[in-house]
Amino acid sequence: MAGRPGIAAVTPRITLLAISGSLRAASSNSAIVEAAVLAAPPEIEVHLYRELASLPPFNPDLEAVETPEPVAEWRAALRAASAVLISSPEYAHGVPGVLKNALDWVVGSGEFMGKPVALVNASAYSAFVTTQLRETLTVMMATVVVATALPLEGRPSVAGDVVAQPAARDALAAVLTQLAQHAASQAN
Repeated sequence: MAGRPGIAAVTPRITLLAISGSLRAASSNSAIVEAAVLAAPPEIEVHLYRELASLPPFNPDLEAVETPEPVAEWRAALRAASAVLISSPEYAHGVPGVLKNALDWVVGSGEFMGKPVALVNASAYSAFVTTQLRETLTVMMATVVVATALPLEGRPSVAGDVVAQPAARDALAAVLTQLAQHAASQAN
């Protein structure tokens, strides 16, 4: 507790779920979420969600019998997170189908309700995906704290290439810090 000799203030640990909206093996957006592990301040624990491809196409009728296991795991990962980082490419001026499918699975179950979210991407030209994700997440009652394109040089395909660029590393660390501060303020 602050103010008492010999007792240090405890910084709350923030659990962040990082999601790439791309399934490509050499995706810059996947490199960004992987770089979040390396760029995160010590008070942020980053967990990568890599199972978008395992989610079945959204169909509420599937839940009439039993929630598909990949969907239950997706929901549990979101519930366990204090905040969410999404890095997504833009396909044909929109959200990639695999990411939209994942979001559709949690519209009714509410895991994004009140959840702080940061939206980042690898291209300053991705104007539509950010707007569409913000709209979808707002309808789901998430709190979009920050939305930005990282200042990347070239098309990095691994986390090390992202953090090797000082401007990109610092911008990502700033996004993570802002997201963590928002999540911590909600916890108090």
